[in-house]
Amino acid sequence: MSRSKSLAVKYLAAAVLLFGVMTLAGLASAVYYINPDFLFGFVPFNVAKILHIDTMIIWLLMGFMGAVYWFLPEEFGCEPAGIWAAEILFWVFVAAVLAVAAIFVFVQWGPGTETTLWLFQQGRKYVEAPRWAAIGVALVMLVFAWNVVGTALKARRITGVMAVMSVNMVPLVLLYLIAFPKIDNMAVDLYWWWWLVHLWVEATWEILIGCIMALAMMKLLGTSRRIVEGWLYVEVALVLGTGILGLGHHYFWIGTPDYWLGIGGFFSALEPLPLLGMVVHAVYDAGVHRMKTSNQPAFYWTLAEAFGNFLGGGVFGFMITLPQLNLFAHGTQWTVSHGHFAFWGAYACGVLSVCYIALQEQRRLVTVNGSGWVWAFVLLNGGLIGMVGSLLVAGMAQAFFERAIGGSTLEAFIAGQENPWFMLGMYSRFGFGLMFAAGYLTLAWNLSALGRRQVAAVPQPMPAE
Repeated sequence: MSRSKSLAVKYLAAAVLLFGVMTLAGLASAVYYINPDFLFGFVPFNVAKILHIDTMIIWLLMGFMGAVYWFLPEEFGCEPAGIWAAEILFWVFVAAVLAVAAIFVFVQWGPGTETTLWLFQQGRKYVEAPRWAAIGVALVMLVFAWNVVGTALKARRITGVMAVMSVNMVPLVLLYLIAFPKIDNMAVDLYWWWWLVHLWVEATWEILIGCIMALAMMKLLGTSRRIVEGWLYVEVALVLGTGILGLGHHYFWIGTPDYWLGIGGFFSALEPLPLLGMVVHAVYDAGVHRMKTSNQPAFYWTLAEAFGNFLGGGVFGFMITLPQLNLFAHGTQWTVSHGHFAFWGAYACGVLSVCYIALQEQRRLVTVNGSGWVWAFVLLNGGLIGMVGSLLVAGMAQAFFERAIGGSTLEAFIAGQENPWFMLGMYSRFGFGLMFAAGYLTLAWNLSALGRRQVAAVPQPMPAE
């Protein structure tokens, strides 16, 4: 394989391993809601939650990078520019992730000083990593952008998909820089923090996964480039036209006018539609031309990506950001329900699809089939949907008893945590979390064993005449 594809395999392998760490930390966090004394004094709830959320962001980011490095040589017909720097920074990235995880578990954080900010903890949700690690992530993103844009300049030709991806590299790098300023005013800090969380994770990532899925659909079904690029342009237009307005469903809660809640709730729900349209159009086109895929797991994970993104990010997102609902649901387990569904559907399923695409070529398999991937698919998606439903029940109990009836007082909050419906949701979430963990183990086994017993598609020498 090319150097770029070898690097892609490393990134995808690291992503799958971190996916397991995220799952373990999520299970630990779920146990705390049932038994608050769990691991008390060793790994507090807030540390387990940080590991769960931050690891989710990192494993998805590594998965995106692995997917892009896999497809780059095919799109440009040459090795990416600066591939040597990307190979070095991969190991730097992995070392930084391990160091930050150790800091969170063993050091945690101290007083709010400049030393703490630089060495231990920035104290901003989703970007808790210390300043030195944030600089490292920014450097990795900068080299990643160089690999994409520089290759286009090196090859002196560019496709529509790669043009969209190249332009998307600019906000992907710049928006992350919002993680650095130290802002004393909490309202101003939250304003810009939402730009980072919403436009970095929910806009630039949305376009990036759209590009990756476009490349995947062409690989899996031989979909016309005209189809996928057309939908990509629609996605860019929607993100540019609705992304900033979609931020408004956060603004209301930091003191801005209340009309932002309605504007943001409506426009933020439109972003997942182009990806769904792309996949449905590609599948329809494949059916019309009677095209078949040789990689069933990658195809089904792509379908899960499209519909999961639409339901989790779009439908659940619209449901929770409606002003009449958000007033009572904001900050409850209802929000957590949406978050789990959105991240899984919008990003995780797409990364898993590329894992199977890469393994088919790396191990030179004619077809990818079997029953292992089916069990992983069912357990992971079944566990995830079960957790989403359980958290929704718990969140609705909070919204009704704690907010609507209790008036959001401290007493109402405590009563809401003890409500039977809330506790049922927490127990159910843990049970489905175990199902999800079983799915992860099945997935890891299937990815490692895939094709080991199959005959590889190795060309046989022609007999001598």
